Amino acid sequence: MARPRKPLLSTDRIVETARALVDAEGLAAVSTRRLAAELGVSGPSLYNHFRTKDEILEAVADSVSGQVDLTMFQDGRDWRTALHDWAVSYRAALRDHPNIVPVLARGPGRRPAGLRLADAVYGAMVAAGWPPAQATSIGALMRYFVTGSALGSFAGGFVDDASAYDPADYPHLQQAHLLAEQQEKIDERAFETGLTALLDGLAGQYEQVRRTA
Repeated sequence: MARPRKPLLSTDRIVETARALVDAEGLAAVSTRRLAAELGVSGPSLYNHFRTKDEILEAVADSVSGQVDLTMFQDGRDWRTALHDWAVSYRAALRDHPNIVPVLARGPGRRPAGLRLADAVYGAMVAAGWPPAQATSIGALMRYFVTGSALGSFAGGFVDDASAYDPADYPHLQQAHLLAEQQEKIDERAFETGLTALLDGLAGQYEQVRRTA
């Protein structure tokens, strides 16, 4: 009986395996030796696709950027609604893959999906009537806000031990030990609160832009 063939090594398969490893164990877990073992291949065979570990991590980051929905910039939604819906999709992708966020936070570099994302946001803002310089600032602002929200959980940063919050020292944190158990709800509400405030502020600036145009 013929031996079963091993799945062919491909760029996509390497990226998928590396992404799963980053998700499970963090950036430090990725090495060419570890990836080769996970894929059941020899280490040198990876170099036919990627020259370095950094190239692999860049590809993983770009695969996450590729999960962000961009259709809201193409289907006629107004600029504010499009920015809101895009930010929600962007954060969802980062929330699903939080360990790769430090790589994404460096900016798109040469990553195709990351550049398409930046191009879509900038192009939609200019098309809506924002001056190019302000459209650039909006893209930067949104990236700061979304990636920052994905770098860690506010609610999850509080321990669930009431004794950690002595009222003599922290008179306003008597319920802080309850935050962690409602982490997702609190973080989602905080994100929406911040996003609404941010968009409200931009809407005010947009009215000024339109009046002076």
